[in-house]
Amino acid sequence: MPSATYGGDFETTTIPHYNSGTPAPGGRGLGLLSGPEPLPYVQPGSAEHGAHAPADLIGDEFVDDRVRAAGRRGTQHLGLLLLRVGVGTILVAHGLQKAFGWWGGQGLAGFRNSLSDMGYQHADVLTYLAAGTQIAAGLLLVLGLFTPVAAAAALAYLLNGVLANLAAQHQAGYFAFFVPDGNQFQVLMITALAAIILVGPGRYGFDAGRGWARRPFIGSFAALLLGIGGGIAIWVLLNGHNPLG
Repeated sequence: MPSATYGGDFETTTIPHYNSGTPAPGGRGLGLLSGPEPLPYVQPGSAEHGAHAPADLIGDEFVDDRVRAAGRRGTQHLGLLLLRVGVGTILVAHGLQKAFGWWGGQGLAGFRNSLSDMGYQHADVLTYLAAGTQIAAGLLLVLGLFTPVAAAAALAYLLNGVLANLAAQHQAGYFAFFVPDGNQFQVLMITALAAIILVGPGRYGFDAGRGWARRPFIGSFAALLLGIGGGIAIWVLLNGHNPLG
């Protein structure tokens, strides 16, 4: 026979009403219903949870995970190093061809005459400036030093080369994109330089600790616009021919 206080199959267990002030026996789990305590993420500075509340710990772990994820980029930095060294080496080689006539190059005299033939003013000064820009920009790219500025200078030079070729082809009455008279080499180099500017030099270089290497954004766009605008400005001021008209 059930007792007068029979409460179900488990007579020894009494579940209090949620409005009653009687705490649940055997722990504080159901006691939250009658007296809710502040959660740690609501009041992280509560005395019960100490100086390091779970919310703070979660935030620190989140930041640490982001920092660790930023360092785990696989072969990305190695690929950027290879791109920089390849583009920089080509620029240095072409600059040495113009400056010293190495590897079948024109030398300064031949380069000056070619600039004059293409309609550039002040060809004497421009010869040294162009050859020096190629060599210096190439070396800086190889080293990963002042990378956006070096890439922008090289981009401006190569953009002038494309405009000069287009102007010469227009005067001759034809347009060629592929070798030997085409412009695909300059276009490819310009694309590679733009990619270096936008992506950054990577970790393996002297710019590794600078902002344009860690998180390129505004400065990279500025350098890209500087390279394009500088190339067009040099063409307009020192040549003045419309390559398309």
